[in-house]
Amino acid sequence: MRVLVIGSGGREHALALKISKSSLLDMLFIMPGNPGTKQVGENVKINPSHGDKTLQFCKDERIDLIVIGPEQPLVEGLSDYLRNEGFKVFGPSGKAAEIEAHKSFAKRLMKKYNIPTSDFAEFQSDEYDNALSYLKETGYPCVIKADGLAAGKGVLICKNFDQAEKAVKEIFLDKVFGSSGDKIVIEEFMEGEEASIFAITDGTDFICLPSSQDHKRIGNKDTGKNTGGMGAYSPAPVVTNEILSQVENKIIKPTLDGMNKEDCLFTGCLYVGLMITKDGPKVVEYNCRFGDPETQVVLPLLKGDFLKLLYSSAVGELDKNAVHYEDGCAVCVVAASKGYPDSYQKGFEIAGLDSNDKKIIVYHAGTDETDDKIITNGGRVLGVTAVLAENDLRKARNKAYEAINEIHFEGMYFRKDIAVKALNR
Repeated sequence: MRVLVIGSGGREHALALKISKSSLLDMLFIMPGNPGTKQVGENVKINPSHGDKTLQFCKDERIDLIVIGPEQPLVEGLSDYLRNEGFKVFGPSGKAAEIEAHKSFAKRLMKKYNIPTSDFAEFQSDEYDNALSYLKETGYPCVIKADGLAAGKGVLICKNFDQAEKAVKEIFLDKVFGSSGDKIVIEEFMEGEEASIFAITDGTDFICLPSSQDHKRIGNKDTGKNTGGMGAYSPAPVVTNEILSQVENKIIKPTLDGMNKEDCLFTGCLYVGLMITKDGPKVVEYNCRFGDPETQVVLPLLKGDFLKLLYSSAVGELDKNAVHYEDGCAVCVVAASKGYPDSYQKGFEIAGLDSNDKKIIVYHAGTDETDDKIITNGGRVLGVTAVLAENDLRKARNKAYEAINEIHFEGMYFRKDIAVKALNR
């Protein structure tokens, strides 16, 4: 097969690396890719938002499967555009991607089909006073979310009314999330431990990949602003076999069935962000694609042919035996630029990337190459990941931190407590 992966981040590096190991692969392209993906395939310097150029490339190179990594092109309907031209695409339609594009859509879907989640209310920007009236009566802490896409940063946890009022002002009046904040969803705060599940689906059938846990906050002990994710580990001990069974039967199956009934057939990767509460697992959020950095820890643990799995989803005949998990674990620590998730500088040379340790994968996320040097080019720069054949998270965690301490660039920042929750269990 001739395969095109669309995207340029750490998730796409992880997807490309895993696909590159498939016996079915003939040629792998990444559009636009990064210096990491260049090591496993051929980077294509086309902006995938230019649909016509992307289509022409797929025709010229006779692409057999297109794997769309980020949410933006999915929400914008790139998969529909390419499918209508006869190409096989892994990823949902623009209509189905609404499950991530608008949190209000997802919450209404869950309410309608009795999928466990938190109580909520939604307000448009012209309902500013109504939102404040609601917040005066609600319980605290509460969660305020921008309805639209905000790169993982549009979630604010408010401990009291003053914080909530400030959050609504920032979203509605100051437009900190732009048009993504034209509507907000206010949710009750759920107590518990978070986890993530990827369900690979053809719209009806599905297979769950190993569980993981993301670390969203910028600071140690889950403090500070939300980010796109500062690290992850897999599998997550909080997701027991019993919990997974509940997730499959009470969340994933009803979600896919509900989407079908709403004429929104969902194919690709349904990401389910969970809160494991005392009442069982509940949905925090859905994404319409693989999570970042969870992909970086989940994919290395899979045995079998990952490309076969993606292709079977794309053609509507899911091969549930294409991959499986036997044992092992992985821990990813994200090296970020100083100042992230707010403003940060780019262009610093990165040293220490030449590790020969077979148990370490350094995923490139926000990097670039100039004069044969790798430089920083984003907020989240690298995902330094330790992968072990045995399920020993303590050992994997130590290995990941040993590896990240060998890497240096000006202003490099990383959390020191990735996977500590798992060890504390």
